[in-house]
Amino acid sequence: MTTTATELVRLLRVNGETLAVAESLTGGLVAAEITAVPGASQVFRGSVTAYATELKHRLLGVDARLLARSGAVDPQVAAQMAAGVRAALDADWGIATTGVAGPDPQDGQPVGTVYVAVDGPLRQGSTSAPGGKVQALRLNGGRAEIRMESVRSVLALLLRELAGEQTGNERAQDTEQNGGF
Repeated sequence: MTTTATELVRLLRVNGETLAVAESLTGGLVAAEITAVPGASQVFRGSVTAYATELKHRLLGVDARLLARSGAVDPQVAAQMAAGVRAALDADWGIATTGVAGPDPQDGQPVGTVYVAVDGPLRQGSTSAPGGKVQALRLNGGRAEIRMESVRSVLALLLRELAGEQTGNERAQDTEQNGGF
């Protein structure tokens, strides 16, 4: 469990919000990182590991034409996965990972091409446009390193969205009110 995951769970609890995860290349590692945090059951709705491309359409509602045209490793696919898992699991926030961990290229994309996405409620002062945010990554290393950096990156993306909603003073007050969790 990382400090990022711990802080995510804390902020979600403070905000009274929930999270759902859609994973492809990370194969459940994001969900495992979140559920390692004590108290995660109060905010974590669940996850969908849609490793096969057709499951991204069937379970998460990713546009079939987009998948046929661009393949699974695409920024719009990541965005639709995050929105789809958010809707499917009735969560306030959805996050998603899709990409190529190797050893071979996929969908014409080189190893290390990764897209992480977050989809959540539109709020005043939010840094996201309606429909969420996608971050493109070009990662180096072996399969394990690419997968772990993808986990770190999607959690950091969500943390920036959640932390951006509170000023430093509000965060300090929330920490005091919640026993420093």
